[in-house]
Amino acid sequence: MQFTDLNLSAALLKAIADKGYTTPSPIQLQAIPAVLGGRDLMAAAQTGTGKTAGFTLPLLQLLTDGAANGRKVQPNQVRALILTPTRELAAQVAESVAVYGKYLPLRSTVVFGGVKINPQMMALRRGVDILVATPGRLLDLYQQNAVRFSQLEVLVLDEADRMLDMGFINDIKKVLALLPKKRQNLLFSATFSDDIRKLAKGLVNNPLEVSVSPANTTAERVEQLIYPVDKNRKAALVTKLILDNNWQQVLIFTKTKHMANKLSLHLENAGIKAAPIHGNKSQNVRTKALADFKAGAVRALVATDIAARGLDIDQLPQVVNFELPNVAEDYVHRIGRTGRAGAAGHAVSLVCADESKELAGIERLIKQELPRQILDGFTPVNVLPQSKLNTKPYKPKKPKAPKPEHRDGQRPAARPAHRAK
Repeated sequence: MQFTDLNLSAALLKAIADKGYTTPSPIQLQAIPAVLGGRDLMAAAQTGTGKTAGFTLPLLQLLTDGAANGRKVQPNQVRALILTPTRELAAQVAESVAVYGKYLPLRSTVVFGGVKINPQMMALRRGVDILVATPGRLLDLYQQNAVRFSQLEVLVLDEADRMLDMGFINDIKKVLALLPKKRQNLLFSATFSDDIRKLAKGLVNNPLEVSVSPANTTAERVEQLIYPVDKNRKAALVTKLILDNNWQQVLIFTKTKHMANKLSLHLENAGIKAAPIHGNKSQNVRTKALADFKAGAVRALVATDIAARGLDIDQLPQVVNFELPNVAEDYVHRIGRTGRAGAAGHAVSLVCADESKELAGIERLIKQELPRQILDGFTPVNVLPQSKLNTKPYKPKKPKAPKPEHRDGQRPAARPAHRAK
């Protein structure tokens, strides 16, 4: 089946053709007809499956049809709201809306924290057909009377599981309380956990459920490899891998912001243009780092798990886990940045003896032992124990209760302790 078979307008088909696409992905084949038919939708889809176009295209079609029938947006009103967990994802979804909607007479904008609020208030003044937003900034704008929802027709929750992990449940409930009861609801999540189903109960009505891949499968085209190495040699090893293999674009994951900064500086000193991206960086710095990485001006982007989902980077060939994540599912999300849209990808993990427990959890989740390779000169002093694959059913680890979040998705800085007098 082609996009031309999906009852989309000539203007949308032209925008799709401009992108070079002709055949819908599996999630698009299932989601587009359902959304056009007015159904509520629950979709389990990883980033990289084409899910954004799966809701963006039918949303643009519905809103265009409505505008043609006289449903014009009023000042400060919104006809469709797309909620996302992070600023980066909000910006990328907004870009998708703009690209696919470029031949349509619709207005859209994006709002998130970390940047000035006044330009966002100005953009909302005339009203917008589609608003992409992070929950905290949206509530700030509502409290300042900059946005109203009496014209709202459709709500999209994108990466709902990530929103819950980041502690946005209360903000989501506040937003839902402001919206008209009669509306179409689309919920997208990497998995349908118990918490997601609990959230969905109060959100979707008689939804169509679609799932495009089994939960937590790693991309089939991603070649995965482990380099056992001592912790203090990891920085030297990743430097050698980048230089010896002439990797021009590599996304490196660390556990902490401190390590992201430290490794980025190490790579710079080795002559590899690098930039860290994490929650302590201002939005402008993060946006510039990502843009430079996409453009090839930055060779290594060093990221914490804030970037594990939502980073839409076409043709990313290399992902490196400098440190394994505590939660096995995050490994799947990390390596999902590569091997997308049918392209081959390569994911390597630098694993020290201290990380054997995390490695065992990952291998149990993905139901396979990851191949290992010792690099000459980097044989670890502290041996990484050999894997023994645990075949018992994997139970997802409950994420730790999130620390209080700033409304813009950043964690608040620690307050200095008072000294005793």
